[in-house]
Amino acid sequence: MISESTKARFDREVAKFPADQKQSAVMACLSIVQQELGWVSPESEKIVAEHLGMAPMAVHEVTTFYNMYNQKPVGKYKLNVCTNLPCQLRGGAQALAHLERKLGIHAGETTLDGLITLQPSECQGACADAPVLLVNDRHMCSFMSHDKLDQLIDGLKKTGGAA
Repeated sequence: MISESTKARFDREVAKFPADQKQSAVMACLSIVQQELGWVSPESEKIVAEHLGMAPMAVHEVTTFYNMYNQKPVGKYKLNVCTNLPCQLRGGAQALAHLERKLGIHAGETTLDGLITLQPSECQGACADAPVLLVNDRHMCSFMSHDKLDQLIDGLKKTGGAA
């Protein structure tokens, strides 16, 4: 399930910490798993736990605490729309509702073509730019009016197969 090259990447992360603190690499190892598999499965959590000498539940606690780890397969594009209070006050809930209508799915679901997963999220630290969303946990989009949301979705659909 986890390739030898992935385990070698784990080892490079572990090497950044003192030998008695290799568990400190847990977040990096989970990110590596997600890059390879697209999500963090219960089986991959166990492999990370074994590699780092941790209890599987301790790894699971990290996976479930942070919303950047996908606990089930997601679409090619994962959109995390901030629904925390500052974004709510500036249209975050309306942005999420607009995307649900445009995509024909509810928050937490993936489009039938597997292209887009829509998720609510907690604060992304850009309250002054609200409403905001994060694409694939990497690219922040600010001041997301309905027009800008439509442009984003249309662009993702056009590129479809290209990242």
